[in-house]
Amino acid sequence: MKTKIITLTLLTSLFAGQLFAQDRTTVNATSSEISDNLDLRAVASIFGDALNLDDFERRLNDPKVQISNLDLNQDNQVDYLRVIESVEGNTHLIIVQSVLGRDTFQDVATIEVERDRNNNVQVQVVGDVYMYGDNYIYEPVYVNTPVIYNHFWVTNYRPYCSSWYWGYYPTYYYAWTPFPVFGYRNHIGLCINFNYSYNYVNYRRCHVAYTNYYARRANGYERQYPNRSFSHRNSGYANRHELDRTRNIRTTGTRNEIAHNSNSTRDNSLVRNNSSTRNENTRRDDTPRNNSSTRSEVVRRDNTTRNIGSNRTENIRRDNNPRGNSSTRAENNGGNSSPRNESSRTQGNSNKSRRG
Repeated sequence: MKTKIITLTLLTSLFAGQLFAQDRTTVNATSSEISDNLDLRAVASIFGDALNLDDFERRLNDPKVQISNLDLNQDNQVDYLRVIESVEGNTHLIIVQSVLGRDTFQDVATIEVERDRNNNVQVQVVGDVYMYGDNYIYEPVYVNTPVIYNHFWVTNYRPYCSSWYWGYYPTYYYAWTPFPVFGYRNHIGLCINFNYSYNYVNYRRCHVAYTNYYARRANGYERQYPNRSFSHRNSGYANRHELDRTRNIRTTGTRNEIAHNSNSTRDNSLVRNNSSTRNENTRRDDTPRNNSSTRSEVVRRDNTTRNIGSNRTENIRRDNNPRGNSSTRAENNGGNSSPRNESSRTQGNSNKSRRG
């Protein structure tokens, strides 16, 4: 019987250990989503602040800001992002590419700027389908007209093409180690200009320009790892937006929201402390023993008050006693008369001595 019990115990512990190992593997497997490493709102934010496309590329790769956290070639260094441009009529298609090796690039996102007949400009920041899924799009709404618009619709405009490539980078740039994903989420919230608005949409405005470019898009990483596309990584989800709605992740907020959250946390702690103090006071007040003791103390105080009153009454009665008063007065008069007689006698003697 003991042998059977020991055997069952060993089998149960072994089975539980296998389940724990499977659960732990699952958690680790879901923590490496590629699209978590470049927030398109941050890309839209610095685009609205840039002076021109050269300045935009500089802001994308500024090691002091660290907008990107992409390390597609897995060399433990964040990839350099180069910018190229394609123009179709009134539409400017700005492509952001990750530099992965010599003549190896991967499209990450496109910024599609279009001007209509009324000279109204519409901007869409679109994640690459391999990275973010289909139609993952943000439309930024800028407070003021960005300066960068002034360079797009001029005569003799020449499309921008980055002059930097693998092993040849600008002097301001140096590679940095990527953040853990949770660290990047906390960091990137401080890099987004939340004076602008970023509206998510799932439809593309510049179909013609992108269709003409699609055949020429850079997909070096996609050809190397075809099974790492968004559709393979996240089966059942159309794009990153749908995935985020089902994931329990901490999203970034504005700087004011971060400050508000910290202040609200402090306020909540104070409220909790006050409520606990109130509860303690309530508990103290509601304790029957304390109430009874308080009542006893009140009764005792009342009794002592009554006793004091009775003593005062007795004293008053004693004071009103005629005999006691007369004797007291007599004693007082006697005590007072003797000094007066002595003083008169003394004065008489002194007068006699003067006369003699």
